[in-house]
Amino acid sequence: MTGRQRILDALACKPLDRPPLWIMRQAGRYLPEYRALKEKYSFLEMVREPTLAKEVTLQQLARFPLDAAIVFSDILVVPEAMGQGYGFHDKGGIRMDFAIETADDVDRLEVEGAADRLDYVAKAIALLRESLGNEKALLGFCGSPWTLACYAIDGGSSAGFPRALAFAKDQPHAFNQLMEKFTAVLIQYLRRQADAGADAIQIFDTWGSLCPDDESEAWSLRWIRELTSSLRGEIPLILYSKDSANKLPELVSCGTTCLALDHSIDLAEAKQSLGSEISVQGNLDPELLESNPDSVRSAAKDLMSRMSPYDGHIFNLGHGIRPTAKIDCVEALAKTVIGYSSGN
Repeated sequence: MTGRQRILDALACKPLDRPPLWIMRQAGRYLPEYRALKEKYSFLEMVREPTLAKEVTLQQLARFPLDAAIVFSDILVVPEAMGQGYGFHDKGGIRMDFAIETADDVDRLEVEGAADRLDYVAKAIALLRESLGNEKALLGFCGSPWTLACYAIDGGSSAGFPRALAFAKDQPHAFNQLMEKFTAVLIQYLRRQADAGADAIQIFDTWGSLCPDDESEAWSLRWIRELTSSLRGEIPLILYSKDSANKLPELVSCGTTCLALDHSIDLAEAKQSLGSEISVQGNLDPELLESNPDSVRSAAKDLMSRMSPYDGHIFNLGHGIRPTAKIDCVEALAKTVIGYSSGN
C-alpha cells in the first residue's frame, strides 16, 4: 500500500495494519541540509520560491520513510497577501508590519486578489504532486481565522495574545469584519491548494484554546465551520487544536474529517469518545525526540498499541517538531511506526 492511500484510508477510518506517519513541521531546523539552505536563503525567500519550497519539503522524505509530506510554507502568508506584511525579530519571534488596532486597520486588508498573490504556494504544491506521484500523500495547510487574527491584532508573537482578546471583546463589529475577510481569503486559498494537488489540508487552530469558553463559538469555531462547509466534499480537512481536551464535542461540530490533538490528551480515550465517524491524529510528545531512540521506540509502540482497537488513526506528534530534535530519534520513530503491525 502506498503512503498516499494509507493516509486517505486512515482519514476515512478504514482498517489498516499500521497507522500512517507524518510529522508536524517536518521541514525544520533540526536537519543539517535545511540549515545549509538557510545560509543561502532567508525563511521567507524559501517560502515564496516554489522550487525552494519543494526542495525543503522533500528533504524529510529523503531521510525518513514517512507516508506524507506537508508543503513548506507559513500560516502568515495569508495576512501578508492581504497587505499586512511580516518578518522576524533578531532574537526570534514574529513581527507584523503593523498591528490591527481599529476598524480602519481592518479596512486596510484586501480580500480581492489575495488568493492570486498566494499562487506561489499552489505552484509549490503542483511541483510536489508531480514529484510524489501516487506514492506519498501531500498536505496543504493554513492557520484558522482566529489564529491569524491573534498575530494580526497583537502585531506578532505574544504571550497569550491579550490585544486580540480585548479587540474581539471591545470591538465586535470590527473583529467580525476582520474574521470575514480572513475566512473569505482562506476559502479561496484552500481551494487552490486542493486544485493544485493536495490530498488533505490541515487547519491550525493553535490559539483557539485562548478563547473564553463562552466566546469560543463566536470568536473561533464558527469561522472554522464556514471553511468546512464551503470545502465539504472537495478535500479532507484536519483540524489541529491545542489544549482543547474540554472542547472535543465542539471541535467535532466543526465538521472536519479528522481531529489532530496535542499530547496533553489521552488519544485512545478521545477516539473512544468520538466514535467511528471521525479520525484522529497525534499525539506523541515532541520532547521525546530530544531524548534517545529507545525511549522513542517504547513510547511509539505504546501509543500504537493503545490505538490498535480503533480505525482512523494518523500517527503524528502532539505539536510541531522542535529545532533540537535528534535525527536518530526521528529515525527510530519512523522505523518503529513503519515496521509496526497491529497483528503483532
